Amino acid sequence: MSAARVGVVTFPGTLDDQDAARAVGLVGAQAVPLWHADHDLKGVDAVFLPGGFSYGDYLRCGAISRFAPLMEELIPAARAGLPVLGTCNGFQILCEAHLLPGALTRNGSLHYVCRDQRVRIEQTDTAWTGSFTAGQEIVLPIKHGEGRYVAAEDTLAALEANGQVVVRYLGNPNGSLNDIAGIRNEAGNVVGLMPHPEHAVEELVGAPSTDGLGFFTSVLKKLVNA
Repeated sequence: MSAARVGVVTFPGTLDDQDAARAVGLVGAQAVPLWHADHDLKGVDAVFLPGGFSYGDYLRCGAISRFAPLMEELIPAARAGLPVLGTCNGFQILCEAHLLPGALTRNGSLHYVCRDQRVRIEQTDTAWTGSFTAGQEIVLPIKHGEGRYVAAEDTLAALEANGQVVVRYLGNPNGSLNDIAGIRNEAGNVVGLMPHPEHAVEELVGAPSTDGLGFFTSVLKKLVNA
């Protein structure tokens, strides 16, 4: 299992790369640092796009990061099947890169929210959610000001019909349409969500649960059994 290599990307303004790398290591995989300005995925088996405020959220959240040199390598690799998970700012980047549909906009309250949030796992047929059971309720931290998921009506209908809503809020904290907290692409290898599983992996640091570990054990099992 330790042979599995998960790249963790750092952009200017990324905050959660070290947390993500630690979470990867806790499940027995190797975290591989990836720098935004490089044209090199270093042969990793999967990629994690962490949260933060890349480029200070200038223009729009993730709008500049989408054009980083590393993304020129990541976008075609993701379309070819490379497992990719983006959380918070990573989710925003995936939407800006058109690897996932829709967009993340200002919270409905126009206030930043930071709290432990109960969510429900809707789909387990992705590279990142196979360790969960459908309908399982877990608790993950959230911390964002622009996490309201929006999409055109036909896009929302397609997401629901195709089973692409992966995680749904129980008690919507930001006004996301259809209570959407996370979605996947049609193939199921790319997943984006606003909550932070990398912050719910160790009880020692005060997390309310270790529910986030399931995202990392899921991809590890996927890679080992590939």
